[in-house]
Amino acid sequence: MLKNSWFPGKWKPLLNKQFNLNIFEAVFVTGTFSRDEGNLVFLSPKLENIKLDILAFAAHPDDVELSCAGTLAAHIKNGYKVGVVDLTHGELGTRGNSQLRLEEANASAEYLGLAVRENLGLPDGFFEDNKKNQILVIEKIRKYKPSIVLANAVEDRHPDHGRAADLVKNAWFLAGLSKIKTRDNEQGQTKEQEPWRPEVLYHYIQSWYIQPDFVVDVTDSWEKKIGSIKKFKSQFFDPASNEPDTYISSKKYINAIEARAIDFGLSIGVQYAEGFTTNKNIGVKNLFDLR
Repeated sequence: MLKNSWFPGKWKPLLNKQFNLNIFEAVFVTGTFSRDEGNLVFLSPKLENIKLDILAFAAHPDDVELSCAGTLAAHIKNGYKVGVVDLTHGELGTRGNSQLRLEEANASAEYLGLAVRENLGLPDGFFEDNKKNQILVIEKIRKYKPSIVLANAVEDRHPDHGRAADLVKNAWFLAGLSKIKTRDNEQGQTKEQEPWRPEVLYHYIQSWYIQPDFVVDVTDSWEKKIGSIKKFKSQFFDPASNEPDTYISSKKYINAIEARAIDFGLSIGVQYAEGFTTNKNIGVKNLFDLR
């Protein structure tokens, strides 16, 4: 069974009173939504070979929401297919637990309109940029064949973020090498994957300030971004919560996210913007494409 994955569709799970049990399954017309070994999964055969325009990788569930959800929402609104692969469940976080984080990630995925969201289940805090994990990322890049890959900040307060940036950067390059063999084992079918190196790799900016190489106007999708962050109820400001206070759970943290977006937006004359870095020159055909 494909684990730790969410695929959207018009079908809604018929959740029953057994939802909190370890094994739960509801069958749909064209897919299956199940709880297996603690993992929440929606399988849709029709989406098995979906090609994405943008694939965003994140060390933890909510990294994408905090850093580039406005950009993703804007592109989804314009008809692009966008997906997210979370590397870990964020199980070392002070608040919540891995299953709750996964459920919140699924709720955010549906809210944003993602085409797919997967979780690789790597160990939070201890995953490495090694061959085994590079292969896992390569498999997802080759599976979804995105034109653009987004990854964590190149350096940040949480060491997982910079390490995830390196892992995805290396896998992004290696995914284009034909002598690296990988196989797609989804839904009981095994086939060799073709090499695929996305056109570009960009890194979003997280807690630490990094001078962006470019910023994206997210004014029209700002409320969508905030709404996606609020899906992670266990992690962020909630005056009714009895959970311990953390670096990201205060109201000041969400205010800081908005202040950063206002600052980036001001630099290009809009209300809100999100920043990105790149290790290559940005090319345009027309100076008027820049603002």
